Amino acid sequence: YSGQNMGDMDPHIFAVAEEAYKQMARDERNQSIIVSGESGAGKTVSAKYAMRYFATVSGSASEANVEEKVLASNPIMEAIGNAKTTRNDNSSRFGKYIEIGFDRRYRIIGANMRTYLLEKSRVVFQADEERNYHIFYQLCASAHLPEFKALKLGAANTFNCTKQGRSPVIDGVDDAKEMATTRHAFSLLGINESYQMGIFQVLGAILHLCNVDIKDRDSDSSVIPPNNGHLTIFCELMGVTYQDMSHWLCHKKLKTASETYIKPIPKLQAINARDALAKHIYAKLFNWIVDHVNQALHSTVKQHSFIGVLDIYGFETFEINSFEQFCINYANEKLQQQFNMHVFKLEQEEYMKEQIPWTLIDFYDNQPCINLIEAKMGVLDLLDEECRMPKGSDDTWAQKLYNTHLNKCALFQKPRLSNKAFIIQHFADKVEYQCDGFLEKNKDTVNEEQINVLKTSKFELLVELFQDEEKGTSPTGPPPGGRTRLSIKPDKTRAGQASKEHKKTVGLQFRNSLQLLMETLNATTPHYVRC
Repeated sequence: YSGQNMGDMDPHIFAVAEEAYKQMARDERNQSIIVSGESGAGKTVSAKYAMRYFATVSGSASEANVEEKVLASNPIMEAIGNAKTTRNDNSSRFGKYIEIGFDRRYRIIGANMRTYLLEKSRVVFQADEERNYHIFYQLCASAHLPEFKALKLGAANTFNCTKQGRSPVIDGVDDAKEMATTRHAFSLLGINESYQMGIFQVLGAILHLCNVDIKDRDSDSSVIPPNNGHLTIFCELMGVTYQDMSHWLCHKKLKTASETYIKPIPKLQAINARDALAKHIYAKLFNWIVDHVNQALHSTVKQHSFIGVLDIYGFETFEINSFEQFCINYANEKLQQQFNMHVFKLEQEEYMKEQIPWTLIDFYDNQPCINLIEAKMGVLDLLDEECRMPKGSDDTWAQKLYNTHLNKCALFQKPRLSNKAFIIQHFADKVEYQCDGFLEKNKDTVNEEQINVLKTSKFELLVELFQDEEKGTSPTGPPPGGRTRLSIKPDKTRAGQASKEHKKTVGLQFRNSLQLLMETLNATTPHYVRC
């Protein structure tokens, strides 16, 4: 396909990649390859082929095998960001946009990756027949290796984190072998043995944390009995004291204007707080790895141009759809609109400008659906407002949605038999969303005292994970919630801004990062691959 014209050969992902590469050189303009399609259609594989093509065609200028490193980022990101769902054995549970940089002679010099909204809930919950992130199963399958003895791990079906879907094995996948691939990729990217062991230590600790049994003391308070085996191992791995950790898993600190007091919390709240901590640590680790992959791929040579490859989670609908599906489908609405804009609107304007006689094609414009989600008084706006209300709940939010949009917006419906769900007519399908958990996931709060305990640790990697909360990050940097990561170097901002950023809801952060993505895509020449 190299050197051929589009259309000369059979359609192939390589043909699209070649076209982008040629146009970059010819038009002196950055390019994007946008891979779209529903969940399980083949987007991730297509994106990998496109990257492989650039790596092969544009031999790097340096001897340091840049292209090998760029490709090595794939197994790492798949291990920590992909999982088996009912629709796909290797489903991307985050979005990524990789910019592959080229020098003046169009040789590959490096890359940079931005990631979007990792599905954190998967760390502590999997639906039937689904799995957690691959890396946990790779680790459990390698538990017998001498270097992992200290993690005190066992089979995946002994941990709450990895057994809920009751489907610990993927046909044709050897998790122990995959682990070797993941470790090799880490080494290629210069993440050394001790850091790698640190990563596995944190992952092992998460597995043990989710197995910690919390008991009722009475209706308003809970307790972890002394010498809980899993909590003991968690504390050993994390380098924190058992006493502090068991205390703050069952208590919270309340601040009023004049005083601070410590209040016990009931069992259910304590379990939710434990899970929130596990998700928070995982998201921090994910961001840390993305940062280090980016550092390894960072080029010292000045970048002349880039080709971006977008591989983002596809449109999806399951038996139960929650906040994650809502965000994923919202992202797909935005991409569909970008496609419509580019292909239909701009083409038709071109025809009219040149006064070519023709009939306007009536295409489906999904702006109304996007307005329903992101405009003033839209779904996200009402969700954020409800999150600010002291007594706000998923139920009161559902009522506000019905009052605002029912019978006023054709794309919004209420299921006949539920007062806690809503239906949106997306471009691809109708989806019914359950309101349960939306507020909690949007607020994404974690008990500060638990984080403070972790910050006292001497475990080097753990300290690094929580460093950015101290420093204050720019709006494009990592929000301390750790959901949406734009790997652009943070500006030097005041710490005050960090706390403001901290209060941003997940929905708002996601909306902003999608906005930035659209601006990037619109500043490049797009090429579409539909799976």
